Amino acid sequence: MVMVCFSAIIKCRPAWARGSSASRYKRQRANTNLYGMAGVICWFVFAAAPQAADNYVGTWKLNLSKSTYSPGPPPKSQTTKVEAVEGGIKEVVDRVNAQGVAIHFEWTAKYDGTDYPVKGDPDRDSVSLRKIDDYTIEITSKKAGKTTTTTRSVIATDGRSRVVRVTGINAQGEKINNAVVFDRE
Repeated sequence: MVMVCFSAIIKCRPAWARGSSASRYKRQRANTNLYGMAGVICWFVFAAAPQAADNYVGTWKLNLSKSTYSPGPPPKSQTTKVEAVEGGIKEVVDRVNAQGVAIHFEWTAKYDGTDYPVKGDPDRDSVSLRKIDDYTIEITSKKAGKTTTTTRSVIATDGRSRVVRVTGINAQGEKINNAVVFDRE
């Protein structure tokens, strides 16, 4: 990528800076300015890349005291690890449910609205993902091809917490309306 930046800029040099009859000083100065500009442009390209990655990337811990579960009961704990993948995210979840049973599930999905498989979650077997903006995503969960829940996850602008609103129907056929808060570790 760096070579692409530099080679594109070098080709844009005027003829007198490429070695024509211009003085050596003029060539050196033009090349110095050009390489400096190339460095600045490449820095912006690479500095912007992590920003464009994903605000969701990191480890998130459930904050039970700030969360509400309807109908409940809430899980005892949950830690979610999110990694960036090309065009989406990978989510790995370790949860201890209300009965004290440990559940591990994971999925990888792109922000394209396509269904992707979920491994290990008893409540869903696929998810589709849409990115609303840099701080908001929407996840549609399905079981046996039928939509069960819609999740809207919003990260605080300071990036230290996120609120996940889950609506839909649980496995028992009850309406779900959860507001779940996670803190970044």
